[in-house]
Amino acid sequence: MLEPLPAFPDAYFVEDVAVITPEVAVVTRPGAPERRGEEQPMAPVLAHHRSLASIEAPGTLDGGDVLIVERTVFVGLSNRTNEEGAAQLERALSPHGYKICTVPVDGGLHLKSSVNTLGGRQLLLSESLAGRPELRSYPAIVVDSDEEYASNTLWINGSLLTPRGFPKTLRKLRQLGLSIVELDTSELRKMDGGLTCMSLRF
Repeated sequence: MLEPLPAFPDAYFVEDVAVITPEVAVVTRPGAPERRGEEQPMAPVLAHHRSLASIEAPGTLDGGDVLIVERTVFVGLSNRTNEEGAAQLERALSPHGYKICTVPVDGGLHLKSSVNTLGGRQLLLSESLAGRPELRSYPAIVVDSDEEYASNTLWINGSLLTPRGFPKTLRKLRQLGLSIVELDTSELRKMDGGLTCMSLRF
């Protein structure tokens, strides 16, 4: 649990200020100018757990645009993350055996608004990303277009946290045989937030 940052109302979405792997934590440079500064109090906290690297100007990178699947790191190129940010992330992670793969983000705020891992190589993704060549080799459950928000489902410790109110997606997820917890995300949606946004997973 972290102290509040009253000057940064979006700091609630803590995922955007860091990318964490078992080897290193990369402190980001948020793409929205009004969010720059959120990452500074996070760095000393992360330094207790990992060695640090940082994204520097002119690079921008939001953690919501970074999806790690095994040793592949998908980086969404969006309004918040640019190619320089992706390149700096690659320089930080490639010495540890990670491969960077960029994916254009045409809809939604971040890459993980539309695709997330369900554990291992299995993906949950929106119809808009289902045909992307970067993701084609991965087994995937495709979310119907009218339930696209449910693409932001969080796999953690062998269980799935999924937004409540998306019955078609829930039926598909139940086929995996995993523990599923439905959560009310109605307040988060008012700020374009989802379940992955509110934590950093180690």
